[in-house]
Amino acid sequence: MHLEHIPGRAGQTTSWPQSIRSEVTEALAASGIEAPWTHQAQAAGLSRAGENVIIATRAASGKSAGYLAAALSEVLDGGTVLYIAPTKALAADQLQSVRALGVPGVRATCYDGDSTFADRAWAQAHANYLLTNPDMLHSALLPNHTRWRGFFKRLRVVIIDECHNYRGVFGSHVAQVLRRLRRVAAQHKPEDGQMAPVFVLASATIAEPAAGARLLTGLDVIAVTEDGSPRVPLTFALWEPPLMYTRGDVRSRRAATGEAADLLAALVRSEVPALAFIRSRRGAETVALTARTALGRDQGDVVAAYRSGYLADDRRDLEAGLRNGRITGMAATTALELGVNIPALDAVLIAGWPGTWSSLWQQAGRAGRAGRPATAVFIARDDPLDTYLIHHPDTLLHHPLEPAVLDPANPYVLAPHLAAAAAELPLTEPDLELFGPAAAAAVTGLTEAGELRKRQSGWHSARRDYPARRISLRGGPGRPVRVVEEETGRLVGTMDEPSAHRFVHDGAVYLHQGESYLVGKLDLDDRVALVECRDPGYSTQARGITDIDVIAGRRRARWGEADVVFGEVRVTRQVVGYTRVRSESKRREAEVALELPERTLITAAVWWTIPNDLVVPLPGNRLGGAAHAAEHASIGMLPLFATCDRWDVGGLSTEWHPATGQLTVFVYDGHEGGAGFAERAFAIAPAWLRATREAIASCPCETGCPSCIQSPKCGNGNNPLSKEGAVTLLDILLAKAD
Repeated sequence: MHLEHIPGRAGQTTSWPQSIRSEVTEALAASGIEAPWTHQAQAAGLSRAGENVIIATRAASGKSAGYLAAALSEVLDGGTVLYIAPTKALAADQLQSVRALGVPGVRATCYDGDSTFADRAWAQAHANYLLTNPDMLHSALLPNHTRWRGFFKRLRVVIIDECHNYRGVFGSHVAQVLRRLRRVAAQHKPEDGQMAPVFVLASATIAEPAAGARLLTGLDVIAVTEDGSPRVPLTFALWEPPLMYTRGDVRSRRAATGEAADLLAALVRSEVPALAFIRSRRGAETVALTARTALGRDQGDVVAAYRSGYLADDRRDLEAGLRNGRITGMAATTALELGVNIPALDAVLIAGWPGTWSSLWQQAGRAGRAGRPATAVFIARDDPLDTYLIHHPDTLLHHPLEPAVLDPANPYVLAPHLAAAAAELPLTEPDLELFGPAAAAAVTGLTEAGELRKRQSGWHSARRDYPARRISLRGGPGRPVRVVEEETGRLVGTMDEPSAHRFVHDGAVYLHQGESYLVGKLDLDDRVALVECRDPGYSTQARGITDIDVIAGRRRARWGEADVVFGEVRVTRQVVGYTRVRSESKRREAEVALELPERTLITAAVWWTIPNDLVVPLPGNRLGGAAHAAEHASIGMLPLFATCDRWDVGGLSTEWHPATGQLTVFVYDGHEGGAGFAERAFAIAPAWLRATREAIASCPCETGCPSCIQSPKCGNGNNPLSKEGAVTLLDILLAKAD
């Protein structure tokens, strides 16, 4: 246990700039903001002066008042505002805030997947403050921009909230959507010389904010980073679950989800409003169910789960329950991480490393908004990175924040968006500069492939459909898979197609709002999984196989006789079976075979090789086990160095790979075309792999455990593994690392 007390501080106020309309300042004063914090006033003034700005201050610092002051003033001057949030929950929360201010003449509404046909028609005809998300902007607003001519003609401000979430493939897609938005706005710009819309970005936690904002928008942006808001005292506790021993000398700790469930129940029992952040959908459901069971009938109904995949009415009811106190404890995935305002929360539990320092402080910042001292507890999982961080509290709590990692020039991202842009408006030569240096080559490729047709006015789409419909911003191919109760036809939830292979395959046990569902059939053609509501007394874990073909090496570092390479690979993955795990005994039963199709991914990877004559100290089966263990540990440690989660990347290790003729360990981006994580790993390979070696060697277990070399996502059941061999292998690799 480690406790760190972060003291509170007083705030610094100032006055609103003269450019902010009096109607807006009066409404803000009536809501409790009589004088703005210094960063709020600075951001509002810059925006009203026509400057693009990013507000990068801590969670709960009142960033929204800064951009609202400027945006609502623009509305009163006759303009329109487009607000973009990464989640529907955040947009709905912001809509309540705008309406609560009651500024006369402001007509605000959400335009998202939950909006009815009547809502959408009203928005198109009347809205001057439109709240949406990148997916809706991409698939509905931009392809139909002519129907929104009046809105785009008067567009003065574009707000991009929680912009640190736009990273990896998702961030790369959003960067191109924003370039398409700039192009459409310019097309509808009035002839009187009205300026292009100002972009205002907000992020509680991001490094190099101006550079990240420029990468995302393609524009020069001024960063406001001096935080003038007050801060309540925060006690940050680091907790490592107790050791448990199973199977001889194999060492394991109690699951972080089990600890989180007990702590959540204890907090609720003491009437402390608390939120537990859990890494997975299934974990959130399990924690909520366990906490409810521990509390019994008297208090169990004040605990709930929250995750993506819930239907709109369910989400809104849960969010309202948190605000009005009907729900005291909630187990949630990152779907509730973003700036949804829940003033009553006093404690936050973080079950497992959330993937980035940005997310860590974003989650911790959910507590303490009512002005009372707050508590955050980080509960370590039995995982190499969590174990490393729990024993290095300075690294966990004082590490600088990460810069955004995204690549708008990714060809698998750029080309489809150019096709979508051409369908919205003919592409011209000046447009190519907007989309970046790689755009010209991408347009040539699209023309040769028959996707575009060159005419005198520019490149036009050669297809009759909307190309935007073929692009998934979040990296998952195609439409989501619907989870449907077979007996009633009720839609239980949704998930992306890759996740469906692992979680709703035939025979899977699927958890939803504390209920267990047994999957009868997964139909990938119709994108539906048919389920029945019953608890069979076991859970299921999918098992998969992976093959990798090297397409090309792009960059190479020579470490003596060893090589570290960054390049392009083809990954073939297939879920081939699943194992039943008995709920009470945790006993694993025999594997059940599945016949699911292979999935192919062309992506970026980093890999390292060692010649056979250097690995003589690792004879027999220990060689494969050593490579396998080093692969697991290196994937577990990568989030320490790149803005990723271990589930964003995959790996493969082999004693001999046909492309290299040597022992080879691959770590690849789990998204088509790459997400920037493998490239970052190549750039910092010596530090990354040394930390991996230290994490394995310093673990007190004898033969390997989840804290060092075992992986929760291993498709081979963590077999074979050699802890001692992995240390030896990494020593050989790092002996001449540059």
